[in-house]
Amino acid sequence: MAAEERLRIGEVSRRTGVSPELLRAWERRYGLLHPERSAGGLRLYTFEDLERVRLMRRHLSAGLAAAEAARLAADAPPEPMPTGAALFDPLAAREELGAVLERFDEPAAQAVFDRVLARTTLDTLLADVVLPYLRDLGDRWQRDEVSIAQEHHASGVLRERLLALARGWGAGAGPQAVLACPPGERHDIGLIAFGLALRARGWRIHFIGADTPIESLTDAARSLNADLVVLAATMPDSLDAVAGQLEALTHHHRVAIGGAGARPLQAAPHVLTLENGAVADAEVVAAR
Repeated sequence: MAAEERLRIGEVSRRTGVSPELLRAWERRYGLLHPERSAGGLRLYTFEDLERVRLMRRHLSAGLAAAEAARLAADAPPEPMPTGAALFDPLAAREELGAVLERFDEPAAQAVFDRVLARTTLDTLLADVVLPYLRDLGDRWQRDEVSIAQEHHASGVLRERLLALARGWGAGAGPQAVLACPPGERHDIGLIAFGLALRARGWRIHFIGADTPIESLTDAARSLNADLVVLAATMPDSLDAVAGQLEALTHHHRVAIGGAGARPLQAAPHVLTLENGAVADAEVVAAR
């Protein structure tokens, strides 16, 4: 597996349904997994590691003891890893997902989402499938090529799936980020995607959600002693209207703005502007 295709422990957990704590226990007790370490000390797993975990689960389901299940999984010949274009095609995945969402076939959409998540990383799911599809959907809605009902249905299904992936994202011991949308802003899917990408980089996420008064956001950030406060908006006006309050918030917390409406705020020069997409912006924040 190429270096860029190696998986972090959270991604292995999502694909296999095995908690990170149990993955580390199987590695420690049975030598089931053989991760490399990144420069920052993070475990990085291969396709073969992923397949051994899946085999381990199947053996446990068949009633084998954990030690025997681990031995059989470790001794199994590795399955060949798919290569080239056959590995994953984001455009085809977007088209397949969009087709079933726009004909209101929610069960089929859930199945497509599951297949995509099983075949690629969370970062790719967000950056190359879900968010580009939603942007295109919004553009087509503005051109009257899809109905309001289609746009609402597709957005609702995808929002629910992303929030399902977010379960437990406030746990752990990493730095803490508080995520919200400013007053009047109700579009929060991009913010959820950013939170998922930041969580995958070791942060704890506290999601306040849409249409949040800045006073309430400030109280939450103070209560949590947050390391970062992020507001996302689709229209610049909603951020401009609270620029002074955001500048005041920077006296106690790092503050960032993102979303389609993000731009540098003259009244809040110390606020970081995130404008490269959820995954790229999460990488920037984590690197800082």
